[in-house]
Amino acid sequence: MKKIFLFLFLTVSLHSALAQQAKQQPLGINLENYEYPYPVHFIQLAEQGQQLQMAYMDVRPAKPNGKAVLLLHGKNFNGAYWQQTAEALAQKGYRVVIPDQVGFGKSSKPEHLQYTFQLLAKNTKAVIDTLQIKKITVLGHSMGGMLATRFALMYPESTEKFVLVNPIGLEDWKLKVPYQTVDQWYKNELNQNYEKIKQYQQENYYGGQWKPAYDKWVVPLAGWTLNKDYPRIAWNSALTYDMIFTQPVVYEFAAIQAPALLIIGQRDKTALGKNLVSEEVRKTMGNYPQLGKDTARKIKNSSLVELNNVGHLPHIEAFDRFITPLIQFLDK
Repeated sequence: MKKIFLFLFLTVSLHSALAQQAKQQPLGINLENYEYPYPVHFIQLAEQGQQLQMAYMDVRPAKPNGKAVLLLHGKNFNGAYWQQTAEALAQKGYRVVIPDQVGFGKSSKPEHLQYTFQLLAKNTKAVIDTLQIKKITVLGHSMGGMLATRFALMYPESTEKFVLVNPIGLEDWKLKVPYQTVDQWYKNELNQNYEKIKQYQQENYYGGQWKPAYDKWVVPLAGWTLNKDYPRIAWNSALTYDMIFTQPVVYEFAAIQAPALLIIGQRDKTALGKNLVSEEVRKTMGNYPQLGKDTARKIKNSSLVELNNVGHLPHIEAFDRFITPLIQFLDK
């Protein structure tokens, strides 16, 4: 009997070790060896003395309804995590455009770049123009929500509708969090590994809960940490953290002209720099139940969907509860 238990224990341990090893395979700087759910296309950009590539997926429905949706990814993600959303929207006739911003996913990782949300919005508009799309619904999650806001403000004539899904930037962290230099962000990024990335996502995105399916969104970040060029990836990550921290959009929501929908998971507590403040101050940050209501009041012609017991990624954690109100809003 003891031998049987020992065999089972060794078997489980071996499978666990192999699974862990699989999660930690080095990935190319532009995720060359990481498969996306749809064909990836590129546009060429000349920016700040560099030739860059910006990747995107263009998901075309079998029966088009003549409308398009732009899905903008968050800080710690790439366009691939929109797969289920894109499938559902395409089934309803929507054309779905999913870019990887410069510095993320399969797009270029510049050796130097002054990142601004205006620059990322301009690049995103270049993708839309390449596809000859005149009007589009702009949907942003997490950091993508800040970018979606900037896009809608810069290009109101192209923004048919506006959707925020647990966006960051609903508050101005500069008012509470000590400033971190790019070098400080960079040092922190250099220390990342699979375990730290998973722990961060589990605690901040899923309220301490975890399912094996969530591992899929740890793998790209963890694989990068094993790449010999990881310092360049970490540097771009540090630059985009500085962009997020120093370029708030919270003061401009009243200028949004398009009909708007906010989908807010109520368990979310995400806020930049929470680890740099006292426990007392930390309790005042990332209060999404209140931030969602405040933001909906600021945006004219907006509606708010509150998802109880859902965290930072509604489209991953509670897809059915996320997609239903989204499609209802798009179909209006």
